[in-house]
Amino acid sequence: MSRTVVCVKWVADEGELRTDPVTLAVDAGHARRKICDYDRNTVEAARVAAAEQGGELIGLTFGGPDSAGALKDVLSRGADRALHVLADGTARADGHVTAHALAAGIRRFDDVGLVLCTEGASDTYAHETGPRIAELLGWPVVTNVGGLTVDGRRLRATRVLERETETVECDLPAVVTVVPEIGPAPVPGLRSVIAAGRKPTEQLPLADLGLPPAATTARTSVTSLLGRTDRRRHVLVADGDAHRKVAALLTALAEEGVLR
Repeated sequence: MSRTVVCVKWVADEGELRTDPVTLAVDAGHARRKICDYDRNTVEAARVAAAEQGGELIGLTFGGPDSAGALKDVLSRGADRALHVLADGTARADGHVTAHALAAGIRRFDDVGLVLCTEGASDTYAHETGPRIAELLGWPVVTNVGGLTVDGRRLRATRVLERETETVECDLPAVVTVVPEIGPAPVPGLRSVIAAGRKPTEQLPLADLGLPPAATTARTSVTSLLGRTDRRRHVLVADGDAHRKVAALLTALAEEGVLR
């Protein structure tokens, strides 16, 4: 029986982000943290895949101390154990560092047959974590997966390609990145939440993984993060028949420079 690992990310609640109306700078300092909404569906897909193999499901996350909150969430959703690779608070972590940390975390477990990641997190949606991990592990990767089944040591996945779908097969072990549409995630019940507190968890500092400095040194940096604000004009077109309303709407749009 092989193990399944599901990677999750602890992110700021996008509904609580603030944008400065003048500078458009995004402030996430007051936003609550949560497991990425898309990751919830990924955890459910991983739970089903692990059940098909009859093996253990392991939750894995990488981040600062507050990221530990992701562990209880993923455990309440069916994971059997969880590992938190603790980031160095003084170091920057980009996709390069994150992939090395997660890959090293995966290597700590024997007989891992399948690793699931979400195609992209709700905060960046960079499409990079899964392929990077696969490269580091030397495993095949299947991206944009909307459905998957496991039969022994063989994976069969359906890829979502805009208006088309593609079915592929590969041998395990493999890394799979899934789209949010892979399926809905049930809300954990009270018993599952309570049981999550009794499941084994481990917190491991990044420095203890024995990675070389090149693996833990960020290669990219964010120079700015700007939000978008919509300014509504609240133009009301209510008088006259349909022709007059259309004419008034066109006039208002022209005055705003939308139509020329």
